[in-house]
Amino acid sequence: MTTTSNLSQTRRWQVLALLGTAFFMTILDGTSLLAALPAIEGHLRLHGPAIQWTVTAYALAFSGLLLLCGRAADLLGRRRVFIAGMVLRVVASLACGLAPSIQALVAARAVQGVSAAIIAPAALSMVMNTFPEGIERNKALGIWGGIGGFGATAGLLVGGIITDLFGWQWVFWVNVPVGTLVLVLAPAVLHESRDRARSRSFDIPGALTIAPALVLFVYVITRVPTSGWANGQSIGLLAAVAVLVWMFILIEKRSVAPLVSFQSLRSRMLIGGNLLLLLAGMTVDGMLVTLTSFVQQVLGRPAAQFGLVAAVMTVTAAAGALLSQRIVPRLGLGRVAAAGTVLLGCGCLLLTRIPAGGPMTLVPAALFLFGAGMGAVTVCAQIAALTGVTEKDSGLVAGLADTSFAVGTALGAAICTSVAAARTSAIDGPTPLALTSGQHAAFGAAGIFAALALITALTLLGKRSGRSRNVSADTGENVSTRAPSTSP
Repeated sequence: MTTTSNLSQTRRWQVLALLGTAFFMTILDGTSLLAALPAIEGHLRLHGPAIQWTVTAYALAFSGLLLLCGRAADLLGRRRVFIAGMVLRVVASLACGLAPSIQALVAARAVQGVSAAIIAPAALSMVMNTFPEGIERNKALGIWGGIGGFGATAGLLVGGIITDLFGWQWVFWVNVPVGTLVLVLAPAVLHESRDRARSRSFDIPGALTIAPALVLFVYVITRVPTSGWANGQSIGLLAAVAVLVWMFILIEKRSVAPLVSFQSLRSRMLIGGNLLLLLAGMTVDGMLVTLTSFVQQVLGRPAAQFGLVAAVMTVTAAAGALLSQRIVPRLGLGRVAAAGTVLLGCGCLLLTRIPAGGPMTLVPAALFLFGAGMGAVTVCAQIAALTGVTEKDSGLVAGLADTSFAVGTALGAAICTSVAAARTSAIDGPTPLALTSGQHAAFGAAGIFAALALITALTLLGKRSGRSRNVSADTGENVSTRAPSTSP
């Protein structure tokens, strides 16, 4: 197996810069489209919920295929898979801008989601294999988290500017020149690596059960705000998801070359990192979806103004990510992650204190706290989820981490939207007072997610979970003199 230990320091940062550019564009896509939706709706003369499928199709393809694509990167070659994903992304982005109808646009968006599912785990696994565990990888993941936080929130502002100046098509077409540049540089900057011992084996039965299970689960979650949790179709689909997951577990236990080796997933740190990513995703999207409605419906501010205010969170998310990787060696992974969850919770709590029609002054303060917490929590969770993982499983574990966060975002948005709607209906319908109460309740639900994340950080990312590793996640310090472990 090709390793990265002989790469020079300069070459490592070149790898991170190239992969970070691809990651930034992938994240930017998910949020910049939201600002362009009204323009797309008007251009294609749409009415009703059809336009929402441009978001849903992407989310289903992305969330459902991350795990599968992560393992494919391990077996087929991480650089090869990454380049294939970038080619697909360029083609799909071009097709999105040229789409003559909503059907064509939704199909192209689904292909974009597939390309993102291919790119994300391959890129993250190459990052973790390029930088050795400990301080260097923590620094790289801090930058990676900063890129993600910046891209996720900057898209709200950038998408509006691009749409106003050049038209909604350029929200997609901006990927074409950037993606082409990445494709030109990738063969020279990135090196190939894969698990050659398993190059001819692929767990087809496992893939045919877990991928549809994830797609169905995310689909049910996305339709919950309109159909409800107790809807017969939702219950039936969730039952189907449970059956598929049960079949997947049985297949993996008996497979000679399983898609997911449960032996490699027994690490307490890995479990804690992924659970923290799930809860962080629930908190982040639960709060953001609620806040978007709150600012426009309750505070009566335009979407453009919210996009500008959201820049506060963009900056503090990047700062939180970069700062957290620096202080982990001194304070410990669990403590830094716990501090981040407290900031998330405080941001949510502050938002519950804003009255109907009140000033916007508390919103930037809440986003300042929330962004810093988001950056710290996501970086700490990624460090934990990727610690002690062998190179042959790096694509799978990267895909698992991305899946945990993606599923968390969908689940958090669905729960908070449902809480807001239920509370609003219980009071007096869509009056200002009822809307305020409903959205305050949703902010409270996001705060509960942050509290659960705090418990996870304190119980699963403590010192004891890192003592037996080749790398101490609590100190960020290499301890390679210890006997190597055969499993994470």
